Amino acid sequence: MASGVAISDEVVKFYDLIRVRKQGEQEKERFKLVMMRISDDQKSIIVDHANCLKNKDVENAADIFETVVSKLPPKECRYCLYDCHYATTESVKEDLIFIMWAPENANLKSKMLYASSRNDLKKKIPGLKFEWQVNDPSDIHKSCLVEKLGGPVVKSLEGKPI
Repeated sequence: MASGVAISDEVVKFYDLIRVRKQGEQEKERFKLVMMRISDDQKSIIVDHANCLKNKDVENAADIFETVVSKLPPKECRYCLYDCHYATTESVKEDLIFIMWAPENANLKSKMLYASSRNDLKKKIPGLKFEWQVNDPSDIHKSCLVEKLGGPVVKSLEGKPI
């Protein structure tokens, strides 16, 4: 805990839940987005329940990616786990993406606290293939994520052609 911020057990539990592959009707109950924040007393990283999404919450969305990123608060930092579905020239893929959201207009102290707590959080939720640092609204564009996922080999994101 370099920053002195603890990671709640619930964060680890939700990480395990988003990783579980459910089939059939249970697929709708699987998490699409788990958002986390630093608690008001700045002592622990907790699940931001109000901004988490399950598959059933996005199944009728015109654009799943846009629905996911719309949950990011404009002036507050957040950590997210995003279960991203995409297709490359070779196969259909599903990867868990760790998002560090630190918008330019967020409080400087908050940005520093989130940055210094990130590595401790990542140690508690191992095995993440992709990390996406987003600091500016222009960085939250689909093309920036596609670049992280493999650039020109990515043909679709969340069922939408690139």
